[in-house]
Amino acid sequence: MPSLPYPTSAKVDQVDDYHGTSVPDPYRWLENPDSDQTQAWVAAQNQVTFGYLNDIPQRQQIKERLTELWDYEKFRTPFKKGDRYFYFKNDGLQNQDVLYTLPDLEAEPQVLIDPNTFSDDGTVALSSLVISDDAQYVAYGISVSG
Repeated sequence: MPSLPYPTSAKVDQVDDYHGTSVPDPYRWLENPDSDQTQAWVAAQNQVTFGYLNDIPQRQQIKERLTELWDYEKFRTPFKKGDRYFYFKNDGLQNQDVLYTLPDLEAEPQVLIDPNTFSDDGTVALSSLVISDDAQYVAYGISVSG
């Protein structure tokens, strides 16, 4: 296989001092996702990556098989807070798991938090979740794009 033409990754002269220890950070510039330089680097990397991936002859068959394998209901371990039960469920190909709650094990589950509704492309995820011991309050954090 011929080598891929990877874009050059510029190095900068960035050194941080942590309690007398010098730590080089030559790729610090990549930490700013909004900079023109980072966006150009990502675009160039994507061009190489997708150029390679799109040329894989079995790509569509692999995608179809993986979709078939991932398309099943998934449940995470249920838990109880106060008098309520909670669990996460994914119908199969949802981008994010959905949090359900129910007052007792015979009741119909209700959606409490569905992160799939937080964005059109399904990339906003729950990053943290805390439910009070009496199940009266819920606090959660989100992660945009993953």
